Amino acid sequence: TIILYLVLYWLGTVCLFISLIIFFYWHTRRVSVFFYISILFLIAILLDHVSSIIVLTIDINPEKLEDYIANDGYVTLGKCITELTPDEVIEEVKISGLRGRGGAGFPTFKKWLFTKNSENDIKYVACNADEGDPGAFMDRSILEGDPHSIIEAMMIAGYAIGADMGYIYVRAEYTIAVQRFQKAIDQAREYGILGQNIWGTGFNFDLEIRLGAGAFVCGEETALLESIEGRR
Repeated sequence: TIILYLVLYWLGTVCLFISLIIFFYWHTRRVSVFFYISILFLIAILLDHVSSIIVLTIDINPEKLEDYIANDGYVTLGKCITELTPDEVIEEVKISGLRGRGGAGFPTFKKWLFTKNSENDIKYVACNADEGDPGAFMDRSILEGDPHSIIEAMMIAGYAIGADMGYIYVRAEYTIAVQRFQKAIDQAREYGILGQNIWGTGFNFDLEIRLGAGAFVCGEETALLESIEGRR
């Protein structure tokens, strides 16, 4: 699909460029056929983008687990826990080049690998959705619009590092986000996606929400963990 977009875009751009050359250099009042072709290409790209947005908006209801599953939700989780070892999952994350979205851009696979190799018997997955930056709503939009994607990602991380419990830290002001994410957790438990011996694989994982009071400092890793543990 991306290749098709690029081909259509460049064909449209080239045709538009040729039509402008003909118009300005030959001073003709006749509209070049290249102009019409370029406009058609660009309209096709626009319509395709609009249709994609409409389909995504209609197909995924954040409060229905069935919609997420219908769009290949939890397929990656299933592959990870049935076909890949934890080390292989971490290797896939390494190949993907996934990094943290903070200023350091720390490689995700390294954080997972360090945690996996830790000698502690009990490990946890912590998701920072506090979003203390003024005017930032990226975490909120995902929580409200696609909560099961976060659950699936946290479960994959839990499988990779050897954790059987996860906590998501969300600011209390995100009322709709909290409600939808809790509903997603309840649905996942009902379907056997969260809990004990998931899909008969021996993998256990569960999730809980921890509400933050909106302190900006709690977006920092150590402060966030302190807050999750109740030491505020």
